[in-house]
Amino acid sequence: MSTLELGPLLRHVGTTTATIWVETSEACTVEVLGASAPTFQVCGQHYALVVVDGLEPGSCLPYEVRLDGELVWPLEGAGTPPSYLRTRTEVEDTGRLRFVFGSCRYPPTDDAELEASLGIDALDAFSVRLMEEVEATDDPASVLPDALCLLGDQVYADEITPRTERWIRSRRDPDDESGPGMEIADFGEYAHLYSESWTDREMRWLLSTVPTAMIFDDHDVRDDWNTSQAWRDEMASKPWWPQRIRAALSSYWVYQHLGNLDPATRDADPLYRKVLEADGDVYDLLADFAGRADAEVGEPTGVRWSYRWDLGRTRLLMVDSRCARVLNENDRLMINDHSFTWIEENATPDAGEEVDHLLLGSSIPWLMPPAVSHVQSLDEWAAARGSTLAEKVRQAVDLEHWPAFRASFDRLADLVRGVASGPDAPATVCVLSGDVHHSYAAEVRYPSPTRSRIYQLTCSPVRNGVPWFMEYVFALGWRKRLTSALARVARAAGIGDLPMSWSPIGGPWFGNAVSTLEVNGRAARIRVERSGTRGGLEAVAELPLT
Repeated sequence: MSTLELGPLLRHVGTTTATIWVETSEACTVEVLGASAPTFQVCGQHYALVVVDGLEPGSCLPYEVRLDGELVWPLEGAGTPPSYLRTRTEVEDTGRLRFVFGSCRYPPTDDAELEASLGIDALDAFSVRLMEEVEATDDPASVLPDALCLLGDQVYADEITPRTERWIRSRRDPDDESGPGMEIADFGEYAHLYSESWTDREMRWLLSTVPTAMIFDDHDVRDDWNTSQAWRDEMASKPWWPQRIRAALSSYWVYQHLGNLDPATRDADPLYRKVLEADGDVYDLLADFAGRADAEVGEPTGVRWSYRWDLGRTRLLMVDSRCARVLNENDRLMINDHSFTWIEENATPDAGEEVDHLLLGSSIPWLMPPAVSHVQSLDEWAAARGSTLAEKVRQAVDLEHWPAFRASFDRLADLVRGVASGPDAPATVCVLSGDVHHSYAAEVRYPSPTRSRIYQLTCSPVRNGVPWFMEYVFALGWRKRLTSALARVARAAGIGDLPMSWSPIGGPWFGNAVSTLEVNGRAARIRVERSGTRGGLEAVAELPLT
């Protein structure tokens, strides 16, 4: 009999449809609320996406999962509330929406010292509170968030736990010089990482009941992934890298990307159709696709991992800022022209279309502390002129954010200004980000007033740390005198002035955190909460955005 290995994960939800993702131990048929789907096989693992259709808009239903007719979810004795499936309301109903977001979640470990240093998981604490709220109400829809946005580093393929180290030693020799050592090597090891990250009681229930949008960042693959062409050349010289990058992107496609897509888009995907039609294991199909996706980095066109969710009159665009890069001798772009054009088209409402809030999910922040932004642009300028020191500094201290791709930074600034200045401008344009292991909120101002309020909202980490000295570095990065001095240096180097200014309205805050962006019609506010020393969450800020 097949067993439920991982999941269920509630992924894309529409007004009448919902997608449930699962991993099972054997081939079987997965059933949810009368809908069913067969599993497909990847490297001996089995997966399915069940699309429940014909639902009522705005409904909220508890659900179960059956494998070949046998009940496998809810888990017996788990002590959690039911998992709920809540559909969207019709677009005319603006209503109240809550987007929970964060990034950089190191998994639970069995090492007491490591656990103490990492602190309490903010998402676990959020899940515990949400369970209590669900159990205390007769109307679960009133307390459930509308979406959970995981903005990168869902797994750490290059910084594994002691438990995973022991598991790797049981299956291969990490001292073999032809392998990656104590890093993830293949699809099976990636499957282990996802299981380690998503099977603790709190996270598993949360993912089963809140629609979750995901995008990768570097540690889902490797630190500094696609920072520069020099980085790619260095990795290409390692004998184990081709297998690693194929496994990374193949597993991302299975565990994260498929569930991001609405049913119509997923069904139109030629690769997904081939996977469903295949007889037997489909890893070769996925590895070939992943190899091509990686090879197309540096080209003006390539695989588009970015996607769009519409929730009432709020639009979420999750942006791939890692695998759509152009890193050749002539161009250095955060996002290739093909993908950026798609973002521009989808960020701009069609004629007669009302969008109250535009959310851009980018794993790495668009707006860093201003002084840090100038440093990143100066480093890019120096590296482009052949400075090996600039390249070493770029990789050593992670100078790889939007300002380090200045042409793309400016293009995004133009896009945001255009959307925020139009006659049908949304009330807010918010860039949601993670990566930098601290949290802050900053407001943007262009030389000419805009109709929309514009913000960078950064929340990181969910559970991880930051070296103590970086707290001083990030605080220093907001100092006006230092920013002005670096701006003069950049101007002298021929780097154009920044197209806008921005200043903090909250933060920086350090520690494990989760944020909630709440909109109600054209009003919006953000709440930032940190995990406390005794468990639970402590609010550090609640800021009106309109």
